[in-house]
Amino acid sequence: MFNFPLPKKMYFIPAGCLVFILFFTVFGDKGLLRIFELKQDKNKIEARLTESRTDNEKLKREIVALKSDRRYLESIARKDFGLVRSNETIYQFPQEKK
Repeated sequence: MFNFPLPKKMYFIPAGCLVFILFFTVFGDKGLLRIFELKQDKNKIEARLTESRTDNEKLKREIVALKSDRRYLESIARKDFGLVRSNETIYQFPQEKK
């Protein structure tokens, strides 16, 4: 019924609001870029968690072996502390000079 022509300035107000909303949708604290960064951080943390769980299982198996397996305990003592049995002879050779 009434058809008033809108001034060109009136088109900038909705466009400005739309740009403002899009800006915060992409760059805001809870925007798309932040969500992408958080997903990457989550994946890194999950990978570290999986690695830690694997290491934890290895350590649990080593604890059980140290408590129950005398041969394993002996091999650790020989390797790490240089222990020998009473009837063994140790030969030490001079190191070669380079």
